[in-house]
Amino acid sequence: MQKVQSDIMTFRGSHFDLGVETGKWMKQTRLLQNREKEWKKRLPRFDIDANETHSIFQTYAPQIWEELIGMREVLELPIRQIVFNFAHYRFTPIKKDSGCTVFLGNDYLVRNYDYHPATYDGRYLLYQPNDGGYAQIGPTSRVTGRMDGLNGEGLAMGYNFMHRKKPANGFVCYMIGRLILELCKNTEEAIQLLSEIPHRSSFSYIMMDKNLNHAIVEVSPRDINVRYDRTCTNHFKLLTHENRNYTKESKERLARTLKQTDIQMDKRKAFELFNNPEYEIYSKLFSSWSGTIHTSMYNPETMEAWIALGENGTPVQIDFNKWLAGNELNIHSFDGYIDTEIQFASK
Repeated sequence: MQKVQSDIMTFRGSHFDLGVETGKWMKQTRLLQNREKEWKKRLPRFDIDANETHSIFQTYAPQIWEELIGMREVLELPIRQIVFNFAHYRFTPIKKDSGCTVFLGNDYLVRNYDYHPATYDGRYLLYQPNDGGYAQIGPTSRVTGRMDGLNGEGLAMGYNFMHRKKPANGFVCYMIGRLILELCKNTEEAIQLLSEIPHRSSFSYIMMDKNLNHAIVEVSPRDINVRYDRTCTNHFKLLTHENRNYTKESKERLARTLKQTDIQMDKRKAFELFNNPEYEIYSKLFSSWSGTIHTSMYNPETMEAWIALGENGTPVQIDFNKWLAGNELNIHSFDGYIDTEIQFASK
């Protein structure tokens, strides 16, 4: 059992200045060094077009491009390398058949993020921009992306991997998660955004807004459909023709989740259900790219965000409204235990 830790970073200001602060954080970690081998091995195989990437960001989120430029200023990397590693457009890093489980209670979204620890940033970010885009709280993914979170308008988001078949030019999942939080104030706007942007591969995106409207949007590079269920694992229910060949484990985990949940379930019980391995929703398959790294929960009405690293954790609870009103946090990190020796990317 390994003790792991995530930094908490808070920032108010422009996206460019956030990029500068992010670059400073990266220079204090081993994240750049840990990914250097992958860069050297894979960069020559991929045709990176910085101009195309700049153009797509100008269309959807020009402020995020400014964040990339701020990072470049501190890290002193060529723009091609910044685009390759942090723009998350067209290029998909090594990705196995990962897990993840989401349940929508009456007034909350709870999810397990199941993946490989060596890809995990170990950074939790609260950001209040002054140059466009909504404020956000949640763990970062590949530095500039988000795998789940809550924004200042009360929209909560998470996503689940479906498959890697037949990718297309488009944004990858963690940048799409960022775009949802950055640009959408409710579930309806998130559905509209997902129908407009180009997608690299196939995922389900799960949203709940402050009016408790919710949706699970099934997306592939070729198709999109919306369902209004409250549970999601790693197979499509509508776009079944897009499913991976092996869905047995995902369907079994979905059945266990359905059996143990109901819409009126208390959020504390739901969090325990997801975070305690004995209920068999939490996963320890870390070496198979499907171990639960964190359990998170978001309440759009109260603007609460909970998170715990690893198993059987006491969740860190943050009142996002209070932070947005100017009250600073009194904690700068949190820790937990995962049953593997594989270390986070930043450690």
